[in-house]
Amino acid sequence: MMEEKEWVVEAEQLSYTYEGNEKKALDGISLKLGRGRKIAFMGGNGSGKSTLFLCMNGILKPQEGRMLISGRPVEYTRKGLLDVRRKVGIVFQEPDDQLFSASVFQEISFGILNLGVDEESARKEVEEVIEKLGITSFRDRPAHALSGGQKKLVSIADILVMHPEVLILDEPASSLDPKHRKLVRSIIGQLSEGGMTILMATHDVDYAFAWADEIVLLHEGKVLRQGTPREVCGDAEAMEQANLEQPAVMRLYRGLVQKGVIDPAGEPPKTIEDLERRISG
Repeated sequence: MMEEKEWVVEAEQLSYTYEGNEKKALDGISLKLGRGRKIAFMGGNGSGKSTLFLCMNGILKPQEGRMLISGRPVEYTRKGLLDVRRKVGIVFQEPDDQLFSASVFQEISFGILNLGVDEESARKEVEEVIEKLGITSFRDRPAHALSGGQKKLVSIADILVMHPEVLILDEPASSLDPKHRKLVRSIIGQLSEGGMTILMATHDVDYAFAWADEIVLLHEGKVLRQGTPREVCGDAEAMEQANLEQPAVMRLYRGLVQKGVIDPAGEPPKTIEDLERRISG
């Protein structure tokens, strides 16, 4: 069990209902998330993932309960929210919901300048993140004229330039072509290897199973299950309740073991590639 100081995000009995709705988007959610972890949030549409993320970033204020970031309750003052957004950055599912400045360079500069960083330091930070994400070729183009994949990279750069402790990604591979999906996932891998806490909403069970240290399964605004990928995805009843299939590698592995094709001894595979090596090896 982690010590209290290692919890980077804590939710205590959070509830939230959108105006005009009778059903709660969040219904008494409590959870604790460890620093430096890769955590996948899964569940059907309307399960509460995006609402929970907006509460973590301070965009929404829970009507009941409280959020804590690095052990401190979120304060809904200008100073308090600025402090939260220094620590917790969010990349929205749709880049057009996030991008609004004229050029890519101006777009990436906006957030860090809003934090009070001087122009020269901000320019240097922006140049570094542009180079890191490989978006130099369109740095001076209008943000609205970019492709979907390019917009996603800019929306990630928007947040990375502010050096958050926690990066929230709401369906980061949504609507991306295979090339940009691979690129975005490579960037996410580099960030997590660098020790950043990454919280990701995804419907891709196979990717979450292979990538995450931990999965939080949400259903109707509540935490249905939280644990390691193997614990959560191995709970067939919980997965079915959340309208999710178990990972393909888990189903294939189980079938091959039952047929005596492979020996169940050792660590079960996380990916199809791992399973193929196990069979051939």
